[in-house]
Amino acid sequence: MERETGTFVPLDGGGAAVALDEIEIQILRSLAVQLLELIGPGAAEPAEDADPLAVLFAADGPTEPPSDPALARLFPDAYGGPGGDGGADPEEVRAHAAEFRRFTENDLRTRKREDALAVVRSLDALTLDDGLDEEAADAGGGAVLELTGELPLRWLGSLNDLRLTIAARLEITEDDESAVLFQLPDDDPRKPMVMAYLWLGGLQETLIETL
Repeated sequence: MERETGTFVPLDGGGAAVALDEIEIQILRSLAVQLLELIGPGAAEPAEDADPLAVLFAADGPTEPPSDPALARLFPDAYGGPGGDGGADPEEVRAHAAEFRRFTENDLRTRKREDALAVVRSLDALTLDDGLDEEAADAGGGAVLELTGELPLRWLGSLNDLRLTIAARLEITEDDESAVLFQLPDDDPRKPMVMAYLWLGGLQETLIETL
Protein backbone atom coordinates (compact mmCIF):
# COMPACT_ATOMS: atom_id res chain seq x y z
CA MET A 1 0.00 0.00 0.00
CA GLU A 2 1.30 3.45 -0.92
CA ARG A 3 1.98 5.32 2.30
CA GLU A 4 0.03 8.52 2.84
CA THR A 5 -0.56 8.85 6.55
CA GLY A 6 -3.79 10.32 7.80
CA THR A 7 -5.78 9.45 4.68
CA PHE A 8 -8.23 6.57 4.43
CA VAL A 9 -8.49 4.80 1.09
CA PRO A 10 -11.12 2.23 0.04
CA LEU A 11 -10.30 -1.48 0.07
CA ASP A 12 -11.12 -3.51 -3.03
CA GLY A 13 -13.40 -5.90 -1.16
CA GLY A 14 -15.10 -3.17 0.86
CA GLY A 15 -13.93 -1.27 3.89
CA ALA A 16 -11.13 1.24 4.33
CA ALA A 17 -7.42 1.36 5.09
CA VAL A 18 -5.07 4.02 6.40
CA ALA A 19 -1.31 4.11 6.96
CA LEU A 20 -0.40 5.33 10.44
CA ASP A 21 3.03 5.95 11.87
CA GLU A 22 3.88 4.82 15.39
CA ILE A 23 3.25 8.24 16.95
CA GLU A 24 -0.14 8.52 15.25
CA ILE A 25 -1.12 5.09 16.56
CA GLN A 26 -0.15 6.11 20.09
CA ILE A 27 -2.06 9.41 19.86
CA LEU A 28 -5.21 7.76 18.53
CA ARG A 29 -5.13 5.10 21.21
CA SER A 30 -4.55 7.64 23.97
CA LEU A 31 -7.42 9.81 22.75
CA ALA A 32 -9.77 6.82 22.53
CA VAL A 33 -8.86 5.72 26.08
CA GLN A 34 -9.47 9.26 27.38
CA LEU A 35 -12.82 9.25 25.59
CA LEU A 36 -13.75 5.99 27.32
CA GLU A 37 -12.88 7.50 30.69
CA LEU A 38 -14.96 10.59 29.91
CA ILE A 39 -18.03 8.64 28.74
CA GLY A 40 -18.05 6.32 31.72
CA PRO A 41 -20.12 3.14 31.98
CA GLY A 42 -23.15 2.53 29.80
CA ALA A 43 -26.34 0.67 30.54
CA ALA A 44 -26.13 -2.58 32.51
CA GLU A 45 -26.59 -5.75 30.48
CA PRO A 46 -30.14 -7.14 30.89
CA ALA A 47 -30.70 -10.79 31.72
CA GLU A 48 -30.68 -13.11 28.70
CA ASP A 49 -34.34 -14.06 29.22
CA ALA A 50 -35.50 -10.47 29.87
CA ASP A 51 -38.44 -9.12 27.87
CA PRO A 52 -36.97 -6.41 25.55
CA LEU A 53 -40.09 -4.26 25.89
CA ALA A 54 -40.01 -4.52 29.67
CA VAL A 55 -36.31 -3.59 29.66
CA LEU A 56 -37.08 -0.52 27.54
CA PHE A 57 -39.79 0.79 29.85
CA ALA A 58 -37.76 -0.03 32.94
CA ALA A 59 -34.95 2.27 31.75
CA ASP A 60 -33.93 4.69 34.44
CA GLY A 61 -31.23 6.92 33.02
CA PRO A 62 -30.38 10.53 33.89
CA THR A 63 -32.91 13.26 33.20
CA GLU A 64 -30.60 16.28 33.41
CA PRO A 65 -27.98 17.20 30.78
CA PRO A 66 -24.35 16.68 31.81
CA SER A 67 -22.57 19.59 33.48
CA ASP A 68 -19.30 18.85 31.64
CA PRO A 69 -19.36 20.84 28.35
CA ALA A 70 -17.78 17.95 26.43
CA LEU A 71 -20.34 15.45 27.70
CA ALA A 72 -23.09 17.96 26.96
CA ARG A 73 -22.01 17.88 23.30
CA LEU A 74 -21.83 14.10 23.26
CA PHE A 75 -25.25 13.78 24.93
CA PRO A 76 -27.22 16.87 23.92
CA ASP A 77 -30.80 17.58 24.91
CA ALA A 78 -33.51 16.46 22.52
CA TYR A 79 -35.19 19.83 22.08
CA GLY A 80 -38.86 20.15 21.33
CA GLY A 81 -41.90 18.10 22.14
CA PRO A 82 -44.17 16.24 19.73
CA GLY A 83 -44.98 18.34 16.69
CA GLY A 84 -41.96 20.63 17.13
CA ASP A 85 -41.07 23.25 19.71
CA GLY A 86 -42.43 26.33 17.98
CA GLY A 87 -44.34 28.27 20.61
CA ALA A 88 -44.19 25.37 23.06
CA ASP A 89 -44.15 25.96 26.79
CA PRO A 90 -40.46 25.88 27.91
CA GLU A 91 -41.34 23.72 30.91
CA GLU A 92 -43.10 21.23 28.68
CA VAL A 93 -40.13 21.18 26.30
CA ARG A 94 -37.75 20.50 29.19
CA ALA A 95 -40.03 17.72 30.45
CA HIS A 96 -40.04 16.04 27.03
CA ALA A 97 -36.26 16.35 26.81
CA ALA A 98 -35.79 14.90 30.30
CA GLU A 99 -38.07 11.93 29.56
CA PHE A 100 -36.30 11.25 26.25
CA ARG A 101 -32.91 11.41 27.97
CA ARG A 102 -34.07 9.01 30.71
CA PHE A 103 -34.85 6.31 28.14
CA THR A 104 -31.93 6.88 25.74
CA GLU A 105 -28.78 8.26 27.37
CA ASN A 106 -27.50 5.04 28.94
CA ASP A 107 -27.88 3.15 25.66
CA LEU A 108 -26.15 6.00 23.82
CA ARG A 109 -23.28 5.86 26.31
CA THR A 110 -23.00 2.12 25.72
CA ARG A 111 -22.85 2.60 21.96
CA LYS A 112 -20.21 5.33 22.22
CA ARG A 113 -18.16 3.14 24.55
CA GLU A 114 -18.38 0.25 22.09
CA ASP A 115 -17.21 2.55 19.28
CA ALA A 116 -14.23 3.78 21.29
CA LEU A 117 -13.38 0.25 22.42
CA ALA A 118 -13.40 -0.85 18.77
CA VAL A 119 -10.83 1.85 18.03
CA VAL A 120 -8.57 0.75 20.90
CA ARG A 121 -8.83 -2.94 20.03
CA SER A 122 -8.15 -2.47 16.33
CA LEU A 123 -5.08 -0.34 17.13
CA ASP A 124 -3.86 -2.90 19.67
CA ALA A 125 -4.13 -5.60 17.00
CA LEU A 126 -1.68 -3.80 14.68
CA THR A 127 1.83 -5.10 14.11
CA LEU A 128 4.32 -2.30 13.51
CA ASP A 129 5.66 -2.11 9.93
CA ASP A 130 2.91 -4.52 8.80
CA GLY A 131 1.71 -3.56 5.32
CA LEU A 132 4.19 -0.72 4.82
CA ASP A 133 6.65 -0.54 1.97
CA GLU A 134 10.37 -0.64 2.80
CA GLU A 135 10.83 3.12 2.49
CA ALA A 136 7.93 3.85 4.84
CA ALA A 137 9.13 1.32 7.40
CA ASP A 138 12.62 2.81 7.36
CA ALA A 139 11.17 6.31 7.82
CA GLY A 140 10.00 5.58 11.35
CA GLY A 141 7.72 2.58 11.42
CA GLY A 142 3.99 2.26 11.69
CA ALA A 143 1.34 0.02 10.25
CA VAL A 144 -1.55 -0.10 7.83
CA LEU A 145 -4.91 -0.24 9.59
CA GLU A 146 -7.64 -2.05 7.66
CA LEU A 147 -11.28 -1.63 8.67
CA THR A 148 -13.94 -4.01 7.41
CA GLY A 149 -17.42 -5.09 8.44
CA GLU A 150 -18.84 -2.76 11.09
CA LEU A 151 -15.48 -1.21 11.98
CA PRO A 152 -15.61 1.72 9.52
CA LEU A 153 -18.87 2.95 11.07
CA ARG A 154 -17.57 2.40 14.60
CA TRP A 155 -14.43 4.38 13.80
CA LEU A 156 -16.50 7.09 12.17
CA GLY A 157 -18.66 7.41 15.27
CA SER A 158 -15.64 7.56 17.58
CA LEU A 159 -13.76 10.08 15.42
CA ASN A 160 -16.84 12.30 15.52
CA ASP A 161 -17.06 11.95 19.32
CA LEU A 162 -13.37 12.82 19.69
CA ARG A 163 -13.79 15.95 17.59
CA LEU A 164 -16.87 17.02 19.55
CA THR A 165 -14.95 16.55 22.79
CA ILE A 166 -11.92 18.53 21.61
CA ALA A 167 -14.16 21.27 20.20
CA ALA A 168 -15.80 21.60 23.61
CA ARG A 169 -12.43 21.82 25.34
CA LEU A 170 -11.31 24.47 22.84
CA GLU A 171 -14.65 26.29 23.24
CA ILE A 172 -15.16 26.49 19.49
CA THR A 173 -18.31 26.24 17.41
CA GLU A 174 -18.94 25.69 13.74
CA ASP A 175 -19.35 29.42 13.20
CA ASP A 176 -15.94 30.43 14.51
CA GLU A 177 -14.08 27.23 13.66
CA SER A 178 -11.97 28.47 10.75
CA ALA A 179 -11.07 31.80 12.33
CA VAL A 180 -10.00 30.26 15.64
CA LEU A 181 -8.24 27.16 14.35
CA PHE A 182 -6.21 28.63 11.53
CA GLN A 183 -5.10 31.84 13.22
CA LEU A 184 -3.68 30.57 16.50
CA PRO A 185 0.02 31.42 16.94
CA ASP A 186 2.45 28.55 17.35
CA ASP A 187 3.13 29.43 20.98
CA ASP A 188 -0.55 29.21 21.94
CA PRO A 189 -0.97 26.34 24.48
CA ARG A 190 -4.08 25.22 22.61
CA LYS A 191 -2.16 24.62 19.37
CA PRO A 192 -1.43 20.88 19.94
CA MET A 193 -5.12 20.26 20.62
CA VAL A 194 -6.01 22.26 17.52
CA MET A 195 -3.65 20.16 15.41
CA ALA A 196 -5.24 16.98 16.78
CA TYR A 197 -8.70 18.38 15.98
CA LEU A 198 -7.72 19.13 12.38
CA TRP A 199 -5.97 15.78 11.94
CA LEU A 200 -8.98 13.87 13.24
CA GLY A 201 -11.11 15.89 10.84
CA GLY A 202 -8.98 14.71 7.93
CA LEU A 203 -9.32 11.10 9.06
CA GLN A 204 -13.06 11.49 9.44
CA GLU A 205 -13.53 13.15 6.05
CA THR A 206 -11.52 10.58 4.11
CA LEU A 207 -13.18 7.69 5.95
CA ILE A 208 -16.60 9.06 4.97
CA GLU A 209 -15.46 9.15 1.34
CA THR A 210 -14.73 5.42 1.42
CA LEU A 211 -18.20 4.43 2.63
